[in-house]
Amino acid sequence: MIRVLIADDHTMFRAGLRALLATEQDIEVIGEAADGEEAVAKSRKLVPDVVVMDILMPGMNGIEATSRLAAECPTTKVLVLSMYDDDEHVQQLLAAGASGFVLKQATSEELVRAIREVMAGSSPLSPSIAAKVVRDYARRVRDEQEASATGALTAREREVLILVAQGQTNQAIAERLGLSRKTVDVHRTNLMRKLKLHDVTELVKYALRAGLITLDK
Repeated sequence: MIRVLIADDHTMFRAGLRALLATEQDIEVIGEAADGEEAVAKSRKLVPDVVVMDILMPGMNGIEATSRLAAECPTTKVLVLSMYDDDEHVQQLLAAGASGFVLKQATSEELVRAIREVMAGSSPLSPSIAAKVVRDYARRVRDEQEASATGALTAREREVLILVAQGQTNQAIAERLGLSRKTVDVHRTNLMRKLKLHDVTELVKYALRAGLITLDK
């Protein structure tokens, strides 16, 4: 049996979820909690296999409760069940130790399947949540790659990069830095090669993402 504790501040919702799960032969609801603090206290006492956790609850919210459970009840898995799928909540809950994230508009079959998957060691995510996780991962990888590439530039190449991104010509850059036009051309060619950029538009976008320039400059 998969022993489940339901944590949600809406009494009717908890009752409905309990009734739904009662129809499953391999799932048993062993307790309910109206807030995060109660969820942690009951989990310490009952040691459920899975806590179905809401996010926004009075007192201790689902994020803090998930973090506490990860530290105090390491064998208990948390499946977040919420109507909110904004980036901040998703990132905070997964970082806190949630094993899965399902939206409340999911079907009963999807929820039951998610509980079983969490118990089996998987990390079920609603499609919109999964898309956010993938985008966040891709962004972090890109940022790390760009930071590494920027670090490979010489101080002079970095200066040239910023000035080119700000719209200055090679001749203007040469005069500003006290260099020859040919030297600026070489620096520009080298930094474009190192950053794998092909034109000024790509260079400007790169400089904006890397925080080297801002749109108001």
